[in-house]
Amino acid sequence: TAMKKIILPTDFSENAYNAINYAMQLFKDEECTFYLVNTYTPAIYESEYILHSPGQIGLGDIYQSVSAEELEALKKQLEKDFNNPKHKIYTHSAFNILVDEIVQLSIAEEADLIIMGTQGATGAKEIFLGSHTVHVIKKAPCPVIAIPANFKYEAPKEILFPTDFEVNYQEEQLGQLIYLAELHKARLEVVHISYGYELT
Repeated sequence: TAMKKIILPTDFSENAYNAINYAMQLFKDEECTFYLVNTYTPAIYESEYILHSPGQIGLGDIYQSVSAEELEALKKQLEKDFNNPKHKIYTHSAFNILVDEIVQLSIAEEADLIIMGTQGATGAKEIFLGSHTVHVIKKAPCPVIAIPANFKYEAPKEILFPTDFEVNYQEEQLGQLIYLAELHKARLEVVHISYGYELT
């Protein structure tokens, strides 16, 4: 199999590190290229950036260098913590909205997966308020693994695949799921809930 390409968004929070930690362990025996992604959009940019070019203020540069430095530090930390010769880590810092940047990078690099933390909002709140993770799931060109806050890694031995049979999945859409199941010798359970037929 070709080397896996995996996008790991980070805001340098514990939650984000936890999801990255999960990704590194999930693919510890696989050849992978990981892209650590951070975006910066200075709060001031809306009015100031319209009035002046960012270069005049120099704020963009400050945010950019902080983002790049933190990414570099995170990369070093991961190389120290996991020290895995099978893993290549690249850093990617951009002046953009996180969701858009993740989508663009996924397309440009032909990523196989995006692995990211959920931001602590739970269930319905997350769906209605639309967290970054929910927006990424909706827009991403590849599958997304969302890691709940504080979830500690355990090998996925039991995988549940709920379906209403409304989506006609193609083989490549199920590829990552089957790959993960085979990689971890997991049992894949398909669940379909039937509500019976509505009365006329």
